[in-house]
Amino acid sequence: MPLTGRASLAAAALVAAGWIGAGVPVSRDSFTGHMALHLLVVTAASPLLALAVLRRRGPASRALRLVTPLPASLVELVVVWLWHVPPLHHAARTSLAAFILEQGMFLAAGLLFWLSIVGVAVRDRGRAAGSAVVGLVLTLAHMTLLGALLALAPRVLYGHSPTLEALADQQRGGALMLVVSAIVYTTAGVVAGHRLLRPRLPLPLERP
Repeated sequence: MPLTGRASLAAAALVAAGWIGAGVPVSRDSFTGHMALHLLVVTAASPLLALAVLRRRGPASRALRLVTPLPASLVELVVVWLWHVPPLHHAARTSLAAFILEQGMFLAAGLLFWLSIVGVAVRDRGRAAGSAVVGLVLTLAHMTLLGALLALAPRVLYGHSPTLEALADQQRGGALMLVVSAIVYTTAGVVAGHRLLRPRLPLPLERP
């Protein structure tokens, strides 16, 4: 099977496994489970789908390679923080319609962001790699900041019962977001930084 097919299937399998494992509405009783599904969509399924899209040949694929990292990272920032506003987060955990809207927006924003990052790898240009590093640093900063706020919060933020277990669940979810975001976006940033610092090699059809 071609790489694009494997990437598409892997992304679909990850999302399906997350949805089935979390239940519908997703993780009503587990903040950590809800956070795990969010991370599954934006740090695993989205980059795999971006890889599959950009590997395909055609006008649409070429156009999507022009998506730039900084605007895409700002879109993801707005979407992620919007759905962690307590009323919207509570709605996504208790309403099927809100849950579907939330997850769809996470997937769309994550796909847009990773299209911009993977597109840099396709173009392999120093300036593009530099913009990818900036976008990844911004995304790392806001994701780890949100994770730290949740992990260190002294009280329950999302309307759950104010018990020690609910607070511990919220703190575990924040810690999970902090760790996974740090690993994924730092790794991607190192790869993009390597492309930025590496001398640009001529393409096979270019003359020295």
